[in-house]
Amino acid sequence: MTPTAIVLLLISAASHATWNLLSKRRSSTASFFLLANLFGALFLTPVLWVRWEIPLTMPTSVWFLLAVTGFFQALYYISLARAYCSGDMSIAYPIARSLPVILVLIVTLLIGQASQVSLLCFAGVILIVAGCFVLPMKHYRQFKIKNYWNPTCLWALSAAVGTTGYSMVDDRALRILKASLEQSEGTQSLPVIVYALFEAISSSFWLSLFVLVPKQTRKPTLQVFRTLKGQTALTGLCIYATYVLVLISMGYVKNVSYVVAFRQLSIPLGAIMGIVLLREDRPLPKIVGVLTMFAGLILVGFS
Repeated sequence: MTPTAIVLLLISAASHATWNLLSKRRSSTASFFLLANLFGALFLTPVLWVRWEIPLTMPTSVWFLLAVTGFFQALYYISLARAYCSGDMSIAYPIARSLPVILVLIVTLLIGQASQVSLLCFAGVILIVAGCFVLPMKHYRQFKIKNYWNPTCLWALSAAVGTTGYSMVDDRALRILKASLEQSEGTQSLPVIVYALFEAISSSFWLSLFVLVPKQTRKPTLQVFRTLKGQTALTGLCIYATYVLVLISMGYVKNVSYVVAFRQLSIPLGAIMGIVLLREDRPLPKIVGVLTMFAGLILVGFS
């Protein structure tokens, strides 16, 4: 991995943890993320000046998958907002960030691709599961169902389902898009950024159905825009800047697995931000749980 890739991924990890901190600090809601996504789409719009022809040539299947991924994105944002409203970022963020690795593995096994999963990957998943069990504990002897059967953990699990959904759909859609464009590996960043633009629009559509169709949520949405438009704009910028930085970094590594592994640095960063900046509790099991999950994700990334 080159120094350029390391710097880009460090900035990306810090950006990801930062927008989660912003949303937690502002008691984020679905309305908050709707506006953040709209601002994110606005920031990405200039890419159409460079590659305006891509939307005109995208296969119908890609447009369908964009609609599906937008739904999963909306589920992720709604669930993440509710997880942050009900509990600590230093618990919700690591769970929402790491569980998709396990869920993707389960889907991979169910569709008969177990041969593609290495023993190192299974070892990493075991560490992630162990970390998830330890994370919500106050003391090591405090193993109780209520530590896990609570709104924070359940909404974080729902956010992980959303992440798993849009990750798998995006992977399929981008493969189709890149094949249809017939471009070399080094010229595919801009088409993916165009895809990200329409992904932001799609997720905004689904979020708008959730927050604007019910009459009782329209007024709070307008209130968020009046009072927090600066924070939502910054969050939207961080969300999509993170994605773009990851795309750019892929051009500076020999294997994309290094990118996947290095991105997980955002997990301890997010937990540290929650503990230090939000003054959340920091019992030893929480710290051990975060580090265990981080180690597991590194094993999965390099497997």
